[in-house]
Amino acid sequence: MTGGQVAALAAAAVLVFWMVGAYNRLVGLRNKVGAAWQQVDEALQRRGEAVAPLVAAVRDGLVGEGAALDALLTAQAQVAAAADGLRPRPVIADAAQALVRAEALMAAASARVLALLDLQAELRASDEVAPHVQALREAEPRLAFARQLFNDAVQAYNDAARQWPTRLLTRLFGFGTAGRL
Repeated sequence: MTGGQVAALAAAAVLVFWMVGAYNRLVGLRNKVGAAWQQVDEALQRRGEAVAPLVAAVRDGLVGEGAALDALLTAQAQVAAAADGLRPRPVIADAAQALVRAEALMAAASARVLALLDLQAELRASDEVAPHVQALREAEPRLAFARQLFNDAVQAYNDAARQWPTRLLTRLFGFGTAGRL
């Protein structure tokens, strides 16, 4: 072997080792996004478990506000559907944006129902309603924390995927840009 062949072989070996390392890094970061999604998904499910019983408990007490209660149920169904779409691959940006839109509707609907309950203190304080209201209110900080962890993991993944020369591998191996919540 000549010196040029050895140099070419060494360069090829370095390139292969770099590609394997970059690929493994992206896969590891994508797995961290998936782990962070699990926390968001759990928080969404806990909040969702509180919505239907809350609506059932307050429907008789908020007779003229059926539209607000139905909007809350519809928003929760949209959040659940968006979460189902994001669950298989939490790095899909379009699915994350669908969840963001559904979350905006959920925030507005839950704020309206909670405001209505604040106006009716006796209904809100009843043994039938209070635990569900408390569960709904406790879910928001947990969800915000889980969402922040997810966004941090997505940022690390996206930064690594955009880095030169790793950016060349993203198309080769099908790594895309993940969406933030």
